[in-house]
Amino acid sequence: MPSLTDRHRVQPGQPLRLADVDPRDTSAFPGDKEAGRARKQLLNARLEELQEALYAEGRHRVLVVLQAMDAGGKDGTIRSVFDGVNPQGVRVACFKQPTPKELAHDFLWRVHPHAPGAGEIAIWNRSHYEDVLIVRVHDLVPEVRWRQRYAHIVAFERMLAEEGTTICKFFLHIGKEEQRRRLQERIDDPKKRWKWHSRDLDERRRWDDYQAAYEEAIAATSTAHAPWHVVPADRNWYRDLVVSEVLVSTLESLRIRLPEGEPGIDGLRVT
Repeated sequence: MPSLTDRHRVQPGQPLRLADVDPRDTSAFPGDKEAGRARKQLLNARLEELQEALYAEGRHRVLVVLQAMDAGGKDGTIRSVFDGVNPQGVRVACFKQPTPKELAHDFLWRVHPHAPGAGEIAIWNRSHYEDVLIVRVHDLVPEVRWRQRYAHIVAFERMLAEEGTTICKFFLHIGKEEQRRRLQERIDDPKKRWKWHSRDLDERRRWDDYQAAYEEAIAATSTAHAPWHVVPADRNWYRDLVVSEVLVSTLESLRIRLPEGEPGIDGLRVT
């Protein structure tokens, strides 16, 4: 059976049809919810070790990109997957509606300063992909312009990779009914009402347009140096398990090691 990493990776040059991906599918994991949560806890402990070594070694950079439909679980994924990880070496950037200053520059200008430095993991909650998604669905720029951005994104990510950044991109794929349930929960639960925006309903009406935009953007920009993973995300435990598995596998492939420390300190006693 393919690993969770391989199962959900979008191969370069392959078309993508989200309707063929069941957002409730957990069949790639040979266990139930409790087994999945137990496995995720083990992965979380391993991620803590790897992130500590990454920060201490100060050699590699890791960029995690999270995209999803509204209520897709980006915040929950960050809280769960990175629970207990040393925040000193992790930075989260959330890209909302561009400011006038950001709009006065090229579309990559606002994200580049948030790329990870040596020893860091940067997590982008939404990203530069908004500029081939929202602008397309809402017809904010001409089609010829946003289509050119696929090549710009590939080149930008290739540059980051060649300069030493490892890139993991995740589309958290929820179903339309699951989105309805989560949005309703934001209305019904007073503790979640702060998440509700009336524009969510307008965006929901554009569901099919967003699905088409994601399909094309992901297929056009999933590369060997910056692969996309389409994660069935209706079930939170499975979503977190897949993201954790991919990150741990990716970090282990970098062969990160804790530094040896200063020579000659064996036997040293502090008085």
